[in-house]
Amino acid sequence: MTDVTDTPDQRPAEAVLAFLRAAFPPEWREPALGHEAVAAWEAENRVRLPEPYRTFVAEIGDGSGLGPAEDGGLQPLGRLPASWPDLGPRRPGEPLPPEEAWSWEDDETVVPEDPRIDATYSHGSVVLGSDDGYSFWLLLTTGRHRGEVWMVGDVGAPRCP
Repeated sequence: MTDVTDTPDQRPAEAVLAFLRAAFPPEWREPALGHEAVAAWEAENRVRLPEPYRTFVAEIGDGSGLGPAEDGGLQPLGRLPASWPDLGPRRPGEPLPPEEAWSWEDDETVVPEDPRIDATYSHGSVVLGSDDGYSFWLLLTTGRHRGEVWMVGDVGAPRCP
């Protein structure tokens, strides 16, 4: 598990925060959580959120009401889209099982009910939203790809450009 006090992240540059404020107009933002609430969530989940997402939810907005998460909205921290599969509790501080993008559809080592697939959904990330109700945008919170956005769906977990 990640030590919540051990992170190389620094506060994002003001230009990055200005870009995020412009990308999410105030009328579409959920209220920001504040740094204390973010720190409490991180302590409970034993992980430190990557920047600039951490500062975004603390100071700018905890998600975006641009529409339902399935239609491009940004999910509030720790919440799941309605179409999220019921796989038990999420563990954002646990390592994500694949160390690289993984297409389990093409992986001959995958067996029915493979626990690595469920762990890919539930470990090492926060859910940002859903593209179509079946594929989900994840922000990785652990490992060497921490801070990257991946998509997880019925065939695998690719990195997003």
